Amino acid sequence: QVQLVESGGGLVQAGGSLRLSCAASGRIFSSHAMGWFRQAPGKEREFVAGINWSGSTTDYADSVKGRFTISRDNAQNTVYLQMNSLKPEDTAVYYCAADLHYSGNYYTGSTSSSEYAYWGQGTQVTVSS
Repeated sequence: QVQLVESGGGLVQAGGSLRLSCAASGRIFSSHAMGWFRQAPGKEREFVAGINWSGSTTDYADSVKGRFTISRDNAQNTVYLQMNSLKPEDTAVYYCAADLHYSGNYYTGSTSSSEYAYWGQGTQVTVSS
């Protein structure tokens, strides 16, 4: 069993930065890929970023490449999402999730939300123009 708790969301002006954290409980955290997703009102949940078990490999949605950085600290059972140069279209509830599939050491997790077994409760990010 894995429990995930996100924090760090809030209200920020366009161009600003936020750092989201996702604290995980459960000993399997360090063995699996983790992902960040987001869901805006009236829209589907979408992939934002993924990271492999060791943190050596990452993947990003085109919309956030160059602005967001995913990282993890397995000693602290925490995954992070550093968000810079925020835009109003980044406004959404952000979720972290654990992908329990294994597809090699460099597997950064699926871009499909249906492949993730565990989810946090989400944290709201609002970017004002």
